[in-house]
Amino acid sequence: MGLRKRKVDLVLLVAIVVLSLIGLMMVFSASNVVAEAKYGNPFYYFTRQLFFLILGFILMLFIINVNIIKYQNHVVTVFLVCFALLLLVLIPGIGKTRGGARSWIAIGNFSIQPSEFMKLGLAGIYAKYLGAHYRDMKSLKNFLLLFSLAVVVFLIIMLQPDFGTGLVIVVSAGLMIYLAGVPVKYFVIIVSIGLFVAAFLILSAPYRIERIMAFLNPWEDPLGSGFQGIQSLFAITPGGFFGHGFNKSMQKHFFLPEPQNDFIFAILLEEFGLIGGAVVLSLYFVILYRSFLIALSVEDNFLRFLVLGIAVSFAVQVAVNVCVVIGILPVTGITLPLFSYGGSSLVLTLVSLGIIVSASRHRNYDFD
Repeated sequence: MGLRKRKVDLVLLVAIVVLSLIGLMMVFSASNVVAEAKYGNPFYYFTRQLFFLILGFILMLFIINVNIIKYQNHVVTVFLVCFALLLLVLIPGIGKTRGGARSWIAIGNFSIQPSEFMKLGLAGIYAKYLGAHYRDMKSLKNFLLLFSLAVVVFLIIMLQPDFGTGLVIVVSAGLMIYLAGVPVKYFVIIVSIGLFVAAFLILSAPYRIERIMAFLNPWEDPLGSGFQGIQSLFAITPGGFFGHGFNKSMQKHFFLPEPQNDFIFAILLEEFGLIGGAVVLSLYFVILYRSFLIALSVEDNFLRFLVLGIAVSFAVQVAVNVCVVIGILPVTGITLPLFSYGGSSLVLTLVSLGIIVSASRHRNYDFD
């Protein structure tokens, strides 16, 4: 199918750019105190994030002008490269450990996180298979084949170990398969097995048990396992409706650990209040809503499932992070897309969203 003569979805593109710029602003606000103390430069995290944001924008603009459909035959190669990177990170001397997980590969002064690449790699190979076999997804064989692939990826990520990222990937894969029309009975069986496996993995690791106990009763160990969750709530509560103002967070002064990462949304709520949080969540909603509209409006099956896969993974990650910050879920280590500090996540997210913007050129009708 040739490229349709339609403009890109500007509403989606503007929402992505605005959210990314707000995220950059919040990285500076959340990190400058820690950066000054640790590196003697309050702009340390900001400048690195700015570099990756510019790189991500350049790659996104390139992707937007590419006919993604023509490259669907390369998704297997992309997946295999991502899979190889996941294995490489497990090798001592190659994989770099942070926060107790060997999830990184160091390249000079920077590091890449292969599991971020795998989110896109898995979405691509799923889209290729579902696009060709979506009429046969009522078959138990096809369902097990696809879900087994996600389980293998999950188990490799668990060897790092990185339960949070593995959980996002396997949940996103399950939802993508479900949206392809898999019978509910298959889905219920897999969810039941998944809950059993998750319970086993939690109980088999003392630090995960600590996180669950801290979630249920953080005040039982307020200076240990419950510390991060409590400090997050201490940031959110004083923010009220309008917050204290930009760069006026108190919790970033060595109370809330790594405020520029997993808990950056807490700093946003402290500085800009519920109003600021609502604005940011509205931008996330716009991105997801327009993405699902695009998925429904394209004719090519590969492109439809690729957009769905990217959008579902994005939605799961946003939902998990926000729920952790406000105390609905235990701490998982999941970052907030386009907001949290981190080069791999930012660049891969912008590339993935660039694919969705590119897909909007193939839609059958305009939304506005």
